[in-house]
Amino acid sequence: MKKTELQDYKEIIDNSLKQLQKLHNKTVFITGATGFIGSSFVKTILYYNNSSEANITIVALVRDINKAETLFSCLSSKNLYLIKGSVETLPQINYHIDYIIHGASITSSADFVSKAVDTILTNVTGTENILNLAKEKNVKSVLYLSTMEVYGAINSNNKKIAENDYGYIDVVNVRNSYPLSKQMAENLCVAYAEQYNVNVKIARLTQTIGPNIDYNDSRIAAMFARSVIEGKDIVLNTKAATTRNIVYINDAISAMLFLLVKGESGQTYNVAQSKEVLSIAETAKMIASKIAKNKIEVVFDIKEMKEYAINKELYLHLDTTALEKLGWQAKIDTEEAYRRMIKGMME
Repeated sequence: MKKTELQDYKEIIDNSLKQLQKLHNKTVFITGATGFIGSSFVKTILYYNNSSEANITIVALVRDINKAETLFSCLSSKNLYLIKGSVETLPQINYHIDYIIHGASITSSADFVSKAVDTILTNVTGTENILNLAKEKNVKSVLYLSTMEVYGAINSNNKKIAENDYGYIDVVNVRNSYPLSKQMAENLCVAYAEQYNVNVKIARLTQTIGPNIDYNDSRIAAMFARSVIEGKDIVLNTKAATTRNIVYINDAISAMLFLLVKGESGQTYNVAQSKEVLSIAETAKMIASKIAKNKIEVVFDIKEMKEYAINKELYLHLDTTALEKLGWQAKIDTEEAYRRMIKGMME
């Protein structure tokens, strides 16, 4: 296991011990378990089990058993059970389940266009199947992992965005298969809470980064990290004016634990490090100067792109007041988050 990851898991446990104790001797069913966020959650629980007598059981739905076994081989898997399948065609789940974390989703921006139908069905049909499972199993709590993209193109006048603020999303732009289906999935969660009394909470995550992100991940944070590691200039093909706050994986997992055991049913919660907000260009310049020590530069190579393939320039400074009222606080700022991410990717 990477040293940076190990440090992270210890910090998550320290920051979320009371919430973790609520899961002792319980079973958590998780989808998206081999993804960046899902795998970090699973590893945190397995590490916690190994260092305590928590006896938390993880039942993970995965598409690729071999990939999952390799991913979690660094930790004792005595309490880990893998089920092969997908949320769209959910297999029979023959386990008692106390809690559910639903994180399965297509996350590649390119796939939002080239696999738009798959993106929609994974989010909508998949979420319906998970909520039906929660109803049938009478689970204690469900946490749905949503996205800041549900806010759309919002005119925030550079103010923080609360959970009841919304902007415009073009319903006939194929790229919006992702945010629109995430919106529908959120509405399904609220509907199941209202009609069937399913105890479900929604986490709207901003861009999440951490040391165990795949080295070849297509998202911009990984591209920044690769530029530092390989000593190459950061090349931006747009003005990179979109502004948003990020969240480090420690703080994201801690927030998930808080929401799973303390969140209010039918409610949405922004998950972000809300004290600072940087544009993509500002983030790139910070990384080049402070982390790469000016050994690389930020180069703007503005290119014409198909309108449907990119997001408009946005200002997304998520307000985390609702989550903070539960006792959660973000611990890692943007610079430290990227330092840890890059260090971990080099290990």
